[in-house]
Amino acid sequence: MRIPSVVAAAISALFLTACTQTHALAPAAPSAATAEMRAPVTILIGLDGFHPDYLNRGVTPVLSELARGGVRANMRPSFPTKTFPNFYTLVTGKRPDRHGIVANRFEDPARPGETFTMRSEQPYWWDQGEPIWNAAEKAGVQTAVMFWPGSAVEIGGTYPHDWQAFGMAVNGRQRVDAIIDWLRRPAATRPKLLGLYFDTIDTAGHRFGPDAPETTAAVAEIDALIGRLTRELAGLGQPANLIFVADHGMAATDERRRIQLDMIAAPTDFRTIEEGPYAALEPQPGAKRRWPQRCSSRIPTWNAGAARTFLPASITAAIRVSRRSCASLGSAGRSRPARLASRYVPVGRMAGILQRRR
Repeated sequence: MRIPSVVAAAISALFLTACTQTHALAPAAPSAATAEMRAPVTILIGLDGFHPDYLNRGVTPVLSELARGGVRANMRPSFPTKTFPNFYTLVTGKRPDRHGIVANRFEDPARPGETFTMRSEQPYWWDQGEPIWNAAEKAGVQTAVMFWPGSAVEIGGTYPHDWQAFGMAVNGRQRVDAIIDWLRRPAATRPKLLGLYFDTIDTAGHRFGPDAPETTAAVAEIDALIGRLTRELAGLGQPANLIFVADHGMAATDERRRIQLDMIAAPTDFRTIEEGPYAALEPQPGAKRRWPQRCSSRIPTWNAGAARTFLPASITAAIRVSRRSCASLGSAGRSRPARLASRYVPVGRMAGILQRRR
């Protein structure tokens, strides 16, 4: 596929520090019904919570083969290592402080009484960044996106040409089949840039832990679905550039490193907006003056730099979080829990694979 320069630049900047020509897996010969010479398409595939070590478990024959024949790199996510901030960074090329989705759940002082959640689809939460499907549509490249965060939102007055709102009831096979159905269209209405999102591995990792057999089984399940996707593409005679990305990895928590927020400050002194590998806290009126000293003096320190407190006065310089954040208590470097909504937390390593098919 000939990708307009703005889209090509965005892809190379987002996913790889260097891009080289890769060996293509030869597609199967198309049937007589699909004998047309199809132009290549690009499919961006998000694997939520996919740690690069998952490729070393012996359950990913498809992904491992694609990695061997393409380009592979570990990727460093943005702070915070959460799903919505990082998946939106991947499609906008902006850090969370620039595209505005600074957490899975947050508040904006400009919109008192409102809270962003992963179900929020009002354009004003999302319009600080331009996702790649919007740039592609403006350049005349038709797009279709299956479940990517933000793809069901009218951003800058534009949607992907085709999209589906996220639904847990839609299983992995149905998601793959939706991509293939879009590609069965006639050439004039066929998308050239597609997005596909899987949450299965992240769900298992949070529930059972990264080293659990259930998580390994989830990795194997997704690998099998990628195998189905490549077989269907081959059956259509459809060349495709496959780009696999993740938003974060996963690490087991340690009770010895847990920060109990009610030991840091009185529960009446703050509201908790978000929990997990970091906590987003808003001081209650009257508590702001005593907040910095109390937080900094009561955070346990297991080693140098293990935990840090970021307050509104210094938060921009420290971690580059936008005005939409509040005081945040979290860890520096690898993410560790503050007060956990789940037993396992995302960390700062994830996998990226680019496989070009001609």
